[in-house]
Amino acid sequence: SSDLEDLCLHINKKISTIKKTLQLRNIGQEPSLKSMMSKIGQEMILLHDLLNKLEGEVQQQEKLKNLLKDLQRSAERDQNEAQHLCENIPPHLPKPTRSCVAGLTVKCEEQTKVAEPERAKKPVKEPKVIKEAPLITSKEFESVPAYMKGRLTYDQINAVVQELNKAVVGKYKILHQPVKSMNTAARNLYHRYLEEETKDTKGEFFIVEADIKEFTQLKLDKRFHSILNILRHCQRVKEVRGSRLVRYIIC
Repeated sequence: SSDLEDLCLHINKKISTIKKTLQLRNIGQEPSLKSMMSKIGQEMILLHDLLNKLEGEVQQQEKLKNLLKDLQRSAERDQNEAQHLCENIPPHLPKPTRSCVAGLTVKCEEQTKVAEPERAKKPVKEPKVIKEAPLITSKEFESVPAYMKGRLTYDQINAVVQELNKAVVGKYKILHQPVKSMNTAARNLYHRYLEEETKDTKGEFFIVEADIKEFTQLKLDKRFHSILNILRHCQRVKEVRGSRLVRYIIC
């Protein structure tokens, strides 16, 4: 009898479900309720999307929680190791005292105070300018008398000007160096340069034939002296003689 009652109850539930389904279908076919059913359907879709997003957010929070747990375990492990090190310091290590720490702090402050004025005192050294002879212009070359030029060309004259400038730069680079930084050869040249100075060359840039031989490959022959005459004519150099030396001053 109990089995029969259960069967009747099951059949009645099925019949009730079918009735409700038919009622809902009939309601959906009524024109007055179609718009409402459509809205309910749209809201169900939105609700479904919202539930999906909520589920994704829950999963992200779950991952974050697991990461935080791992981080917490790592921090606790590091803390335990640090605590162990603090509690087990070897007895032979020296312990810092307050006076030592204070002394180190004062020394650091004093060194900083001393270093700052020293930096401020050191001025930036400007490079010393070495005077060089300008090249001869084509107009100047044309103004040189024919007997003075001979077969000399414009390029040959300016090539000698460049070599003379090379000798001037080589000489005065040595003169501008600190004496302590010089090697023996440079120091010997330095002292020779000082001996060659006269009252007529004071404040001037000049060279002698020994400087031309030292810093250039020029041959001091007849052609060289002919070019020097042209350079004197064009006021690129002037000669000062004395003590068996000819000094070529750059104009």
